[in-house]
Amino acid sequence: MDILVLAGGISTERDVSFVTGRCVYEALKRNGHRVVLADAYMGLPDEYKDMTGEQLFASDIDWAAQIGDITEVAPDIESIRNKRSAKYQGFLGPRILELCRSCDVVFMGLHGENGENGKLQAYLDLEGIAYTGTDYLSSAICMNKQISKELLAYNGIPVPKGHIIHKGEECGNTIGYPCVVKVCSGGSSVGVFVCHNEEEYDRALNEAFNIDDNVIVEQYIKGREFSVCVTDWDGAPKAMPVIEIAPKEEFYDYKSKYQAGATVETCPAELPDNKTKEMMALAERGYSALKLHSYARLDFMMSESDGGLYCLEANTLPGMTPTSLIPQEARAMGIDYDELCGKIVDAAIKSRA
Repeated sequence: MDILVLAGGISTERDVSFVTGRCVYEALKRNGHRVVLADAYMGLPDEYKDMTGEQLFASDIDWAAQIGDITEVAPDIESIRNKRSAKYQGFLGPRILELCRSCDVVFMGLHGENGENGKLQAYLDLEGIAYTGTDYLSSAICMNKQISKELLAYNGIPVPKGHIIHKGEECGNTIGYPCVVKVCSGGSSVGVFVCHNEEEYDRALNEAFNIDDNVIVEQYIKGREFSVCVTDWDGAPKAMPVIEIAPKEEFYDYKSKYQAGATVETCPAELPDNKTKEMMALAERGYSALKLHSYARLDFMMSESDGGLYCLEANTLPGMTPTSLIPQEARAMGIDYDELCGKIVDAAIKSRA
């Protein structure tokens, strides 16, 4: 097949997306597909402007050659915007839509805004283009942490108590300390802060409102952190093995997620059987409640005080980097990285057949 891997984009997870894209690109090439890896926002370089889509997919260009590793801090988005020609106004860069129309399936290697918020998925649906991951509606639901929390709670899935604050509103803390401040729409723990006092709380709000106009304040659950991937490749939602995440810092922040050695991850997680089954069942129920399709990852905390489980959020395009969680869960099931990428592509083709 001809597969376009879209990565990069214009979110704070741009660098993470590139590494996801590179790993997926290389796996799909090993699987025998003709693959192009492209930056969704910057588009194709001018040097390829005279090549047709067929020529691009048939070429021996190493599209991943220029992609580096993930740095310890999120990228400067404004500087990225300034690098693109002013004549391109939308999200998609030069020739990206042409490549989408030329391929058999788009592998969504994007993370964060305009990758996971459903806009691009809706556009591809209108064009009749197959793509990996869940659909536009569930993407939009999960990108908004407040809406997704409300749906989870409505369906009986425990979530941390909290509330949303809109920019310009009264920002007093009614949750108490410690608490968590996080942007309503974001990922990779960018714009997430653990606050222990009023000074930290005020600083966190200022930084979060620089990223998003809507901010969530919620209770801090002290305990162990876990993640569960759920797929519906065989029909009904089915949870993969639970993975435990033990960051060496206070919480699982951007650095902990992507810098080797910053986190200890154990899969399958060392839990009593009843607690493992409970978490997997909650993950499957959450997947259904949020109307997810194909695959997604749901994150949980287990309270240190009483062992209670709380669903934090769902990720509709989880990372596929060397340190990402879903490849580790798949490996615990005997599914290697190349096979995992193949299953994701097969599900995209099947769902839109």
